Amino acid sequence: MIRISQPAPIFENATAYKKGRDDFAKVSLSDYGGKWLVFFFYPRDFTFICPTELRGFTKHRDEFSALNCEVLAASTDSEWSHKNWFERDLPEVDYPILADNTHAIATAYDVYNPDDGLAERGTFIIDPDGVVRYALISSGSVGRSVTETLRVLKALQSGELCPVEWSTGDQTLGKA
Repeated sequence: MIRISQPAPIFENATAYKKGRDDFAKVSLSDYGGKWLVFFFYPRDFTFICPTELRGFTKHRDEFSALNCEVLAASTDSEWSHKNWFERDLPEVDYPILADNTHAIATAYDVYNPDDGLAERGTFIIDPDGVVRYALISSGSVGRSVTETLRVLKALQSGELCPVEWSTGDQTLGKA
């Protein structure tokens, strides 16, 4: 079970599609040590809402990078499905996409839905020490907000108590 302020579930040598590679990458959570990580799950390749989110994270990649944050996505589709879909329909997406066709990672992150074999929309912000600082799981029928994910990342990085609707430059409530 995912718990805030606890270590993120570890995964090692997960197969991933990565733009520009002829083969598939091997990705481990430890690859992101020392950086913030936005790790998100989406339900399925070749769908309607998912590409809007994948493009949204791509559109904001420079903002995440400026915050020492990497982006990583996963679905329960295979690496071959990812390769086909991303090369055909989403060539601009350049962060790794994990192939969790065993459902082990989705299960560890509490987003796996055994009724349909898909991952729900899950968004996790993991700090440089591998600790979960934010988790949001929502229905597959509603896309997530990348700008809200960025806002939360900035709030977490501030080290301050941030009130409702806080954004960069707003008054905080003091040290956390």
